[in-house]
Amino acid sequence: MLRIGVLPVNNPGDLMKASDYVANFLFEKGVKSVFELSGGMIMHLIHSIEQGGKINLVSMHHEQGAAFAADAMGRMTGIPGVAMATSGPGATNLLTGIGSCYFDSSPAVFITGQVNRHEQKGERQVRQLGFQETDIVTMAQPITKAAFRVKAVEELPTILDTAFALAVEGRPGPVLVDIPMDVQRADLNPPSPIQPSTKNSPQIDPAFWKQFFTEIAKAKRPVILVGGGIRAGLAGDLLRKFATLIRVPVVHSLMAVDVLPYSDPLRVGMIGSYGNRWANLSLGKSDCLIVLGSRLDVRQTGSETKAFKGDRSIYHVDCETGEMNNRVTGCTAIVSTVKEFLETASVEARQHRFAARDEWLREIGELRRRFPDEKEISVPGINPNRFMHSLSQSSAKASAFIVDVGQHQMWAAQSLELSAGQRFLTSGGMGSMGFSLPAAIGAAFSTPNQPIVVVAGDGGFQCNIQELQTVVRNGLPIKMVVINNQCHGMVRQFQESYFEKRYPSTLWGYSAPDFSKIGNAYGISSCTISDEEETLGALKWLWKDPSKPSLLNVMVDTYANAYPKIAFGFPITEMEPLVKPIEMEGT
Repeated sequence: MLRIGVLPVNNPGDLMKASDYVANFLFEKGVKSVFELSGGMIMHLIHSIEQGGKINLVSMHHEQGAAFAADAMGRMTGIPGVAMATSGPGATNLLTGIGSCYFDSSPAVFITGQVNRHEQKGERQVRQLGFQETDIVTMAQPITKAAFRVKAVEELPTILDTAFALAVEGRPGPVLVDIPMDVQRADLNPPSPIQPSTKNSPQIDPAFWKQFFTEIAKAKRPVILVGGGIRAGLAGDLLRKFATLIRVPVVHSLMAVDVLPYSDPLRVGMIGSYGNRWANLSLGKSDCLIVLGSRLDVRQTGSETKAFKGDRSIYHVDCETGEMNNRVTGCTAIVSTVKEFLETASVEARQHRFAARDEWLREIGELRRRFPDEKEISVPGINPNRFMHSLSQSSAKASAFIVDVGQHQMWAAQSLELSAGQRFLTSGGMGSMGFSLPAAIGAAFSTPNQPIVVVAGDGGFQCNIQELQTVVRNGLPIKMVVINNQCHGMVRQFQESYFEKRYPSTLWGYSAPDFSKIGNAYGISSCTISDEEETLGALKWLWKDPSKPSLLNVMVDTYANAYPKIAFGFPITEMEPLVKPIEMEGT
């Protein structure tokens, strides 16, 4: 329960406890919830936040869950999500979630408690001096925008300001701040507020715009490819307006499923390793490609980058120079945030005329009718793609779909029908099973009183199943759907293709509990279905009370595969099961 605070607001020159300063600072930055698992080295911070009463302390059951919750909150709000953990195992348990934020451009600040400065080993030739002393800063540096070690209480205000600025600047990401316990309890003279600095973005040569829009106007089959940078860069509305203005259809990566609503006439579908077949074919036919906020990694382009480039012109917009002409070469690189690019592009585009592309859109529509997602696989029982269509049609009240990692992730990305404003969050670059349930908790605290839908596999759901208690304790309106094929399906499919249909650790030696009984044990209304005729009734049951959590266990065929899938060694347009791979994929 959120309590109205009693923590005083100190003026510069008034002494205050450092942990109280941290609590006030977070509140002033717009942080409404902090996710944590209690531990000795963060008790001063927990006490100050609780006493202040201005921020909701959300106690999770594993630090990884706290990190994923912060990840989701950062994505949903654009304000850095915050998670805290104690030293040692608490801090190291954050690392997977920190990596997820780093790879998926989620703004977040992670605060770890550290042992007292006099208990730290320093230059001593020992492994550890203080109990649970662990050098989390060094461990986190490769997967953060910055990791700070607070050495003196006087450094704390500047480090916190810098951390929050870095988390949202340019390509968003995580920052870690490690605060020794004796620093937390020290007295601090709070400084005057630091004025945010402004950075000048690189200017785009005015001559570029004439070339750019002339080529788009002449193109017969232009396509816009959008990636996670659109959402991370808070540019969704700008993208929709720009695509409409220049009349160019849009394909998206896994991280941009929610950029255009399902009903938008310019939305084509998902491309990539498990993309919609019609979307990959449309991309393959394009003669001009505009890439906005996408890394063009192997999951999007396939292994054959020369075929992906082809003879088409590719304009690649990204805020990180290193992403340009990295895998796919010969692109025209525009180093800019997508927001700044689209703001200027939308103005410049009004000086040009763009014809309707009815013939191109009809061609794309015909590909979609020829290769419907529901017909890619034929399995007994519940068709996963058809179920995703039904799930989204029944879930108009949901503010977000939070999806775990595995085959169900691909079925969801291929077939969910998102409406305007609904979000789609998943673990892309890290690809961590166990993401969805704790991330849904972060999303639920981001959008109070609005239901959230979780889509998870039976394997991934077990990775952070303990967070069911967090859902119950906080009365969160999370609708959990477990796509249960009784195996680790994506790796089982890999074994089917490349390991002579031998299934150690994915099917052989793997098991899952009865999730309905598990849900009921936590006090969550739960049920199981295994026949397609039960789907509509089960979804009506799932939404009987939108304000309460419920769990639907959906049994699907163990040998159902996620298709279509790029046949490894072939161009993006050649996909299984119609084409077989010619070599073993390496990722």
